[in-house]
Amino acid sequence: MKYPKVREIREAVRVVFAGPYTSAFPAAPHTPPAAFRGQPVFDAEACLGCLACEAVCPAGAIAHEDVLEGDRGPRRIMIHYTDTCIFCGECEAHCIAGGRGIRLTNAWDLACFERRTARESIEKPLACCECCGAAIATWDHLRWLASRLGELTYASPTLYLAQLRELGLVDAYPGGPTKEGWRPDRFKILCARCRRETALDHDTRAGRSSP
Repeated sequence: MKYPKVREIREAVRVVFAGPYTSAFPAAPHTPPAAFRGQPVFDAEACLGCLACEAVCPAGAIAHEDVLEGDRGPRRIMIHYTDTCIFCGECEAHCIAGGRGIRLTNAWDLACFERRTARESIEKPLACCECCGAAIATWDHLRWLASRLGELTYASPTLYLAQLRELGLVDAYPGGPTKEGWRPDRFKILCARCRRETALDHDTRAGRSSP
């Protein structure tokens, strides 16, 4: 028969009087340390919907869906799949809103019965091209860009019109190219493709070769 060592007896006696090394979870909530990296969570107010977090996520746990139609208007749905996330913190580290748009939390007890519920999402109003209707960026992202560029904002009609729209100084254009030619179209909120086309000769835009 192999007898326990003195160290093992000492550890056993200690556990009897001091309790187990592990926490009492699930009988009592577990409090992780302050530096614990738990589930990242979107902040609906601070998030710009710029997709930087989606671009850097190594696990592909962040995605988006642009909804261009509906009663609530165009909007971008930012989605975080908590069952795929590896809690690496890259999303927070590369968030252009100073790491406030999506932040790591101490949340770790994420068990669920249905995998389709292992997700969180927020919605951001989306700016669309006033010629072709394509998604450009969220309004919050355009305002952030304008704030960063300062007076250089006026080099981009899309950015300064977004600013004027927020101030209520301009109305939304009904949509679609104008019939008078390219010049009126240059003073609209446009996607990159339509912005390029408005800089070309209107004959080229109409499908005719310029002399």
